[in-house]
Amino acid sequence: MLKADLHVHTDRSPDCLITPVKLIERCLARGINCLAITDHNSIKGAIAVQRIAPFPVIVSEEIKTSQGEIIGLFLQEAIAPLLSAEETVRKIREQGGLVCLPHPFDRVRREPLRDNARESILPNIDIVEVLNARVTFTNDNVKARRFAEDLGLPMSAGSDAHSLWEIGRAYVEIPEFETPQQFLEALRRGSIGGHRSLPLVHLFSTWAKLRRKTRAGR
Repeated sequence: MLKADLHVHTDRSPDCLITPVKLIERCLARGINCLAITDHNSIKGAIAVQRIAPFPVIVSEEIKTSQGEIIGLFLQEAIAPLLSAEETVRKIREQGGLVCLPHPFDRVRREPLRDNARESILPNIDIVEVLNARVTFTNDNVKARRFAEDLGLPMSAGSDAHSLWEIGRAYVEIPEFETPQQFLEALRRGSIGGHRSLPLVHLFSTWAKLRRKTRAGR
């Protein structure tokens, strides 16, 4: 079985400072042996981690559409931000990738996909993230699980880590897989575990942004 954290960021995201090497070291210490690297509007970090990781890494991207965020998994090329949700999904599909709905009902963040956009891509959603460790209110994750169950969709979980401390806070234990379709079947047979992080973890993202601005100023 794999212990997979399916929503992790690296220093290729503007609000994260985790290097690929440090990320892998932390995963091995926490027993995480499968990752989906989901940097904001980039797959560079995912490719960098995949090259050196001793375990499976899914090249993914958390894409900012004009209507909120969508995660594409098993990507070959990065997808440009600020396209419509429907166009973003089309570009994920063209690569043979999977469409995941991250933190769909988070009331605190501004990034969840808007209701009308979610309805427009409903037939093309492959996976729903039902445990995101950065979601502030438990009921928002519960609502995501009910949404997935009502539609009979595979469910994922991830720490949404922007700091080393967060890695592995939420995960899915799944059988090994090779292809996207095998991954979907693995999720259906998987077991979700973990807990929400303290809301203070959002300060890591703020600190990372400030650190980058300071470096740029120098």
